[in-house]
Amino acid sequence: MEETKKQAGAGMEAFFWLQAIVGALVIIVLVFTFFGRIIAVEGSSMVPTLQDGDRLLLYSIGYTPEAGDVVVLTKDSFLETPIVKRVIATGGQTVEIDYEDRCVRVDGTELDEPYINELMEQPYWDQSDVIEVPEGSVFVMGDNRNHSSDSRDEHLGCVDNRLILGHAVLILSPFSHFGRIP
Repeated sequence: MEETKKQAGAGMEAFFWLQAIVGALVIIVLVFTFFGRIIAVEGSSMVPTLQDGDRLLLYSIGYTPEAGDVVVLTKDSFLETPIVKRVIATGGQTVEIDYEDRCVRVDGTELDEPYINELMEQPYWDQSDVIEVPEGSVFVMGDNRNHSSDSRDEHLGCVDNRLILGHAVLILSPFSHFGRIP
């Protein structure tokens, strides 16, 4: 009789743990499906802020891009893999890229950009120095300006907000880089 009670107790405990694990997995799947994603950085266009191979947590649902945010976007006609860039300007703003002064201005105000890797050089492609960002779009640049294909490149240009997968809010790995994204 005692043996039967022990077996029943062990079975109930195993059932309890199985329910807890399944419940946790369902919650994790729902959170990552509707609220965020994990994306790996590919390339060096966001150095020094992000390194090749960093894994990022994205916030997706209800996100509205703001200047200064690091976002992950996709544009199949540009690249098939997700792209990580910083939002410089949003719809209705004017971006001026001054290669002589090596700075970026939005609506006439020079940006304070302590996150960039090095001062910007004139890129190899021909592009406009003044860009009007259409409503519902963003102008993005990499923090490693001299090694970044971004909105300055006519093949990417201003990016429709609907192509933004989310706002990168946290570096998850490697653990030595763990923390909020500046």
